[in-house]
Amino acid sequence: MSTATAVTPTTVPPPIVGPDENPPVPELLVIDNDRIVREACREAACSLGWRANVTESIDQAIWLADSRGIDVVLLDWNLPNGLAPELLRQLKNRRRECGVVVLVHDDDIRSAVAAMRAGAFDCLAKPFGLRELKSVLENVSEHLRQSAEKQDSKRANRCAHVFAGIVGAAPEMEMLYRIIDKAAKSVHPVLILGESGTGKELVARSIHFSGPFRDKPFIPVDCGSLVPSLVESELFGHVKGAFTGAVQTKPGLLSMAEGGTVFLDEVGELPLDLQSKLLRAIQEREVRPVGSTKSIPIHVRILAATNRDLEEAVGKGEFRCDLYFRLNVLTLRIAPLRERRQDIPLLVTGFLERETKRANRAYEISDDALAAMMAYDWPGNVRELKNCIEQCCALNSGPTIHITDLPNSVTGEQKLASSETGQSRILSMADVEQRAILGAIEQLNGDKLKAAKLLGIGKTTLYRKLKTYRYADYAGSKI
Repeated sequence: MSTATAVTPTTVPPPIVGPDENPPVPELLVIDNDRIVREACREAACSLGWRANVTESIDQAIWLADSRGIDVVLLDWNLPNGLAPELLRQLKNRRRECGVVVLVHDDDIRSAVAAMRAGAFDCLAKPFGLRELKSVLENVSEHLRQSAEKQDSKRANRCAHVFAGIVGAAPEMEMLYRIIDKAAKSVHPVLILGESGTGKELVARSIHFSGPFRDKPFIPVDCGSLVPSLVESELFGHVKGAFTGAVQTKPGLLSMAEGGTVFLDEVGELPLDLQSKLLRAIQEREVRPVGSTKSIPIHVRILAATNRDLEEAVGKGEFRCDLYFRLNVLTLRIAPLRERRQDIPLLVTGFLERETKRANRAYEISDDALAAMMAYDWPGNVRELKNCIEQCCALNSGPTIHITDLPNSVTGEQKLASSETGQSRILSMADVEQRAILGAIEQLNGDKLKAAKLLGIGKTTLYRKLKTYRYADYAGSKI
């Protein structure tokens, strides 16, 4: 936004007044062309113990907002060339927690309404008295204090449900934490079961770094991505000249993890001939590099993970029974996200905080978007949810993620349903709405008031729609 011709910048840096104390001091920014108004606001802020920054330059205002950590802005809505709305948007994007109070003329109700819709915290009509100004500053200061306490409470609540980087408060996760804690103190192999994207490697790392070998190597091996002809060499190593291209001796991953942990991700994808060699290496605690006649002793702990049903694979002869029982000394199962939907808000909050730090821009999610996320099954689990949040933050022009910003796969707008004839049809918006409402009520165990709030509709509207759907459980009960 070019402002060089709209407002003439002041030649003197904006004065900064107020006590320089160790405790945080509220920071005020006044943007107004009227010097008398600026001085009156400065004096009022000073009397409250605030620091005051006053300016008539938009360029300077944006610089101050970025560099000073402004808490409250007094913004003249009648800046030249109608730049105030755009400036308000930029201020809110740069510092979402900042409270903006718009200064309007006494009879300009339309501007006051427009400012509130644009995100202003309050409006103050000119001319105003010192008492009115102080009252507004105290109100916005109290609002910001309560908002900060609420955010701290949310952050503390989320941190209370974080175990070694794993986020979750569902009963399934609480049980998982207990098993991880016990597995970390053991030296036996652990088999980690879970769908793709549930965080199997994160669980494996938690076991390793919570145990006695935390200062030793942790070597992850993606068995599904290894070239079949080189799997043996990668795991056990090779000597110089063992095969074409082996120009030097190379230790295997099992040897490189000496004293630590080897994590065999997607172990169910290993070829059968390699499974027998892996079993021998685990049992004998030694490996024989390709092309060598000597075995090398190893002392490593084996953690394995798979999204396959290994018992079924054993029955089909696709996985060795003896290796399965050797790996399956301790078993951990990670519940898919659809079975612990109550963890979705915690995960979303964590991912948004990560994006906020990465982009230096505060993000939040609306109630309707969160409700849509709660209703979605997340076949890609936590990984898909993380990618969804990153995509929304990257493409969104504002600080708030709305339901319209979510991918179609999440909102269900392009979800296809099979008819009895086997053909596919696009769900109507009425069908999507009905599924969202009934799904939310089911997930919230019949709490219709909470469902209405999360869906962003009034309780009367919800009651009327349930009656339209002939929802059996509404039974005329109060919401």
